[in-house]
Amino acid sequence: MISVNLKAAGEFIPQQLYNEYVEKAYCGLETLLNGTGAGNDFLGWVTLPGEIDEKLVNSCNEIVERWKGKVDVVVVVGIGGSYLGAKCAIEALSHSFAASMPSAFPKVVYAGHNMSEDYAAELLEFLEGKNFAIVVISKSGTTTEPAIAFRLLKEYLERGFGKEVAKERIVAVTDAAKGALRTLATQEGYSTFVIPDNVGGRFSVLTPVGLLPIALAGFDIAKLAQGARDMQKICAEKSPENPAIMYAAARNLLYNSGRNIEILVNYNPKLQYLGEWWKQLYGESEGKDGKGIFPASVNFSTDLHSMGQYIQEGERTMFETNVLVKNQSHTVKIEKDEQNLDGLNFLAGKRIEQINKMAQLGTRLAHTDGGVPNLEIEIDKIDEYNVGGLFYMFEIACGISGYMLGVNPFNQPGVEAYKKNMFALLDKPGHEEASKAIKERLGLQ
Repeated sequence: MISVNLKAAGEFIPQQLYNEYVEKAYCGLETLLNGTGAGNDFLGWVTLPGEIDEKLVNSCNEIVERWKGKVDVVVVVGIGGSYLGAKCAIEALSHSFAASMPSAFPKVVYAGHNMSEDYAAELLEFLEGKNFAIVVISKSGTTTEPAIAFRLLKEYLERGFGKEVAKERIVAVTDAAKGALRTLATQEGYSTFVIPDNVGGRFSVLTPVGLLPIALAGFDIAKLAQGARDMQKICAEKSPENPAIMYAAARNLLYNSGRNIEILVNYNPKLQYLGEWWKQLYGESEGKDGKGIFPASVNFSTDLHSMGQYIQEGERTMFETNVLVKNQSHTVKIEKDEQNLDGLNFLAGKRIEQINKMAQLGTRLAHTDGGVPNLEIEIDKIDEYNVGGLFYMFEIACGISGYMLGVNPFNQPGVEAYKKNMFALLDKPGHEEASKAIKERLGLQ
């Protein structure tokens, strides 16, 4: 299902030292499973795969059936963990050119993840004349970016279709009992799904936050849940073969050896948004108290023609984690060309994936020779089952790794700083003193 290979790291991970980090990772896993560490009130995601029951799957699929044939576009409104997991899965599982191809399922687009006026205007322009629906995702309903987007989209939907039709085309994924979005959903009669209180946003992909949009895009969330469920069992084992243990131990060893930048590498463009989801998961979980590995991502072989030079010969402060796919869904072979002007006839008869594999091996060798440790995580293929397993493995490894680092992996106090400054600059009621002080500092008085 999922395997971790540390052999490519070679001399960068001495066996005896690695064994010591495995023991530390066991302690991190035990802390996580026993709920005895910092942030233990946000551990609902640990047992979540086993709690995704038929009722939840059917409830998501009921929305799919309700909108089938009536809705062309679904706008998923959310920011950070409220949309990245769903986008990651949908991008991975979709045809590469799905945006330009007909489908029995609605196209999923996103809003509330930025505050670009051009993006908002162009989204409304795109939706003009289309049958669209909204999935709004927010525990509180007051997070600025999605709240602004939902306000615009709700008004646009109601103006175009009337309030009665609109309420059938809005689903709220929110808190069970409190918050502005829960209040509005109750008042308006929207269908709702619950975000568990003990699951933070970046760990929420296996709740309706991720499951509903993935189902609406036409994918089998029961298989996704099964992959996560099977990985939950594997990752609960105190075993040196546990992929979460291997990954957490190796990355912390490298961090404490001076490698404070981790680059997540993929060789399949379908996994580009895996990097975006992973960056939030690890960056927000570990980057605190002056500590943490900085998460970055690249798409190879594309970025070998841009970032490759830096990785090969820049500062030796990084390591790479390669996410590899063992089996492809298609077969394309290189044909022989009579003129052979490009000199590539030596590749005739070979699959493109064989060439891609050699590019990967050649890059690994070049980068390790250049002083960059390489880790490898391999999945069998890109499908719902493996994507579900990969989500869970990265999540559990993140919790283990955070505890090994000595931080609370489940809070994000630093995220609030920009919000306070922004509210003060916008003259939000209650921020008058802060507004005056900040404007003076910025010379805006």
